[in-house]
Amino acid sequence: MEFGMFHEFPSLPGRSGTAAFDEAMEQVDAAERWGLDVMWLAELHFEPRRSLLSAPLVVASAIAARTRRIRIGIAVQVLPLCHPLRLAEAAATVDQLSNGRLIFGVGRSGVAQTYAAYGVSYAESRERFREVLDILERAWTQPSFSYQGRHYRFTDVTVVPRPRQQPMPPVRIAASTPDTFSLIGRRGAPLFASVRHTGWSELAALIQSYHEAWQAAGHKGRGAVYVSAPTYIAETYDRARSEPEESIMHFFHEQANLLEGAARLLDPETAARRMRRVEQLRRQHYDDALRANALVGTPEMIRERLHALRQEIGLCGILAELNCGGLIPHDRVLNALRLLCERVMPAFRA
Repeated sequence: MEFGMFHEFPSLPGRSGTAAFDEAMEQVDAAERWGLDVMWLAELHFEPRRSLLSAPLVVASAIAARTRRIRIGIAVQVLPLCHPLRLAEAAATVDQLSNGRLIFGVGRSGVAQTYAAYGVSYAESRERFREVLDILERAWTQPSFSYQGRHYRFTDVTVVPRPRQQPMPPVRIAASTPDTFSLIGRRGAPLFASVRHTGWSELAALIQSYHEAWQAAGHKGRGAVYVSAPTYIAETYDRARSEPEESIMHFFHEQANLLEGAARLLDPETAARRMRRVEQLRRQHYDDALRANALVGTPEMIRERLHALRQEIGLCGILAELNCGGLIPHDRVLNALRLLCERVMPAFRA
C-alpha cells in the first residue's frame, strides 16, 4: 500500500505567508526523513483564509530540489483552467528535475467560483478536461502531434522537455460525481476518490462501479484506487479524537460555505444536489464525521481500519489529510506524520 500526506499549505491565522511556507516545508523534510512514500499537493485558488497552495507544480519543483527519495504528487491539477501545452512543458520539467518522481493527479474541481474568476465556463469543464488530458498524453508520448478540438487546435507541435518517466508520468484521475467513477473505469486509469463529502459506505458502491466499468471495457488486471481522507493519529484515542476536532469541524463548515457559493453559479439540478450536501454538512456532528468521513485513532486503530479498507474497496493507497482544516498546531501535525511513518506503514510492507 502507498502512503502519502495530502497538503494544502494552510494559511495560518495571525501569521505570515512566509511562516506558513516554512512550516509546510519542514513537514516535507520530515516526510522525506521518515520514509513517507508521497507528498501530495493541492491546487486551491482565491481562498486566503484556507490555503497558499495555488501553484502546485512550482512547489513540486522546490520539493524536488530539497529531497532525493519521496515522490511528489499533484492532487489535483485542475485541467480545464490550464493551457495544455504550457502544462505539458511544466509537468515534464518537474519530472526531469525530480529524477522521475512526479505522480500527476488530474481533475475538474467543483469550485465554480474559481472558474468564474479565471473567465472559464464551468459548463465546459468536462469537455475541456477531456481535451487537455488527451493533449497532455499526446505531447508526452509522440515526437510531434497535431490536434483539432473545440477549445484547442495545434498543428505539428513538439513539446520539450520530454518526461523522465517513459512513456509519461503516472496519471491518476479524480472522481467526485457518481458518473465519473464509471468513466474513469472505462478509460482504464487509476482512480482518486475522497471521503470529504462522501462517506466510506457510499464510496464503496461508487468504487464498485469503477471496477465494473474497468472490467467491461476489457482492461487487464484491476483498477488502482487511492483515497484522500481527513486523518489524525495520536498515542491515545482520547488525544486522537480531541486534538483535531476544532480543525476538522472548521473544515466541514467552510466546505458548506464553499459549496453554497458554487451552487449559485451552477445549473438548477446540480445546484439542488449541492445544496442538499450543504445542509448535510451544516447538520453534521463531530462523531458523525469521525465515523463516516475520517481516519482518526491510535496507530493500531488506523492499521486495522486500513487493512479492512484494502479488503472492502481494494484500497491501494491513502492520501492522509493530517491537518484537515488547517488549524492543528505544527508540532502535532509532525507527531501524527511520524506515527503514520513509524507505526502504521511498517505493517503494510512485505
